[in-house]
Amino acid sequence: QVQRVESGGGLVQAGGSLRLACTASGGTFSSYAMGWFRQAPGKEREFVAAITWRGVMRDHADSVKGRFAITRDNANNMVYLQMSSLKPEDTAVYFCAASAYVHGPPPLFSGEYHYWGQGTQVTVSS
Repeated sequence: QVQRVESGGGLVQAGGSLRLACTASGGTFSSYAMGWFRQAPGKEREFVAAITWRGVMRDHADSVKGRFAITRDNANNMVYLQMSSLKPEDTAVYFCAASAYVHGPPPLFSGEYHYWGQGTQVTVSS
């Protein structure tokens, strides 16, 4: 069973930065594309960023482009989401997910991901 555990969430003021981390256990981490999703209260889960298994291709939601960056470290089974210039609308629970779809660009839809972490809360105050 592949497990993901997120960390790094917290409370930050608008304009600040946070780095989320996701560590993996079970399975072969480098065999999976990885993604970050978020869900705000009363809203559906939405795509934030994704990266292919080698880290060659990445994609970010338009709402976070230029502010967030996804990276991965296959040697240490880690994936990161560096978040800068945070806005109150970035407040959400952030989830790390793994996808077995390793051909082509990174998956953008939650239905394409097979394993999920429990989430970490990010709160941005104005």
